[in-house]
Amino acid sequence: MDAGRDTLDGPLARRVAGLLAPADVRLDGARAWDFRILDRRFFARVLAQGSLGLGESYMDGWWETDDLDGLLYRLLKSRIDERAPDLPTLWAAIRARLLNLQSRRRSFEVGRRHYDLGNELYQAMLGRRLVYSCGYWRQARDLDAAQEAKLDLVCRKLLLEPGMRVLDIGCGWGEALKFAAKRYGVSGVGVTVSREQAEYARRLCDGLPVEILLCDYREVSGRFDRAFSIGMFEHVGVRNYVTYFDVVRRCLPPDGLFLLHTIGTERSTRHTDPWIARYIFPNSMLPSAAQIARAVEGRFVIEDWHNFGPDYDRTLQAWRANIEAAWDRLPPRYDERFRRMWRYYLASAMALFRCRRGQLWQLALSPEGVAGGYVAAR
Repeated sequence: MDAGRDTLDGPLARRVAGLLAPADVRLDGARAWDFRILDRRFFARVLAQGSLGLGESYMDGWWETDDLDGLLYRLLKSRIDERAPDLPTLWAAIRARLLNLQSRRRSFEVGRRHYDLGNELYQAMLGRRLVYSCGYWRQARDLDAAQEAKLDLVCRKLLLEPGMRVLDIGCGWGEALKFAAKRYGVSGVGVTVSREQAEYARRLCDGLPVEILLCDYREVSGRFDRAFSIGMFEHVGVRNYVTYFDVVRRCLPPDGLFLLHTIGTERSTRHTDPWIARYIFPNSMLPSAAQIARAVEGRFVIEDWHNFGPDYDRTLQAWRANIEAAWDRLPPRYDERFRRMWRYYLASAMALFRCRRGQLWQLALSPEGVAGGYVAAR
């Protein structure tokens, strides 16, 4: 046997098995969510590199399972990441404390590396509307209906009226502004750090009173009646939260409203998972409720805080079904390693929301408090 390899009864495998036991996951077990180890180098890699090694070894085909999201759900539910600290996670924490990973200079990196992967990929995955955020499944039975319900929920929470001017921070492919302009008669400005998104959004909103800007949110100026941000706050970083809310506050009148739609986590941190940072969302981090509240203090009144995190698991399952049905008609640059990376990404996100360590929050914020009180739409 090659040096560095380990058998299922070797010391490294036994150590991994011990870490897996509280999660009710087995090595080469018979259940759908158990590991099937295809390369014995897996044990040393995952012990040394934690989540980064786990994800990369899956991309490399070193292990398989019949229920990827089920396996990852059990690992996250058992908090194996907290029981088995690793060097990549430690380095990520140190780096985040020393550097502003979401500075203006770095802000376009996620656009280049993730959102510019190709519109054909996202068109295949996201459904009729290119909305890359959690749908609202309260009454919806399919993905397109859930995304339409989410967009309408945002508009109703903002109390939109014809003639209002709206700011969309992180406008994606322009679907939310198009919806608001056509359904509620508003005009608006959207900003994104993705060149492909900006070009697509301009075509999508052609003929509507909508302007799309390729810029960092810190460059936004002007006056708006309302503002919203859907699925962009995860790229802001805790060092920049005060600046972010100051930008929004500066753009709104005293009777304005801001809707923040963001993934959140139940514990404060400053960095993201090392595998996610390397392959999916560079320089990202999920906010905690405490971090948001501290940054909002003195800038906005929190009128409403709505959590529908379990809806993201269902949204991700719909995205996975769409992309798995579409791989064969997508360009060859989305090769087998890319597909395994994407499967791992979607499954790990499902697991995060399913075990309730990840949340989906919508906050309605007002600069000075809504006179007479605010009644939130549901």
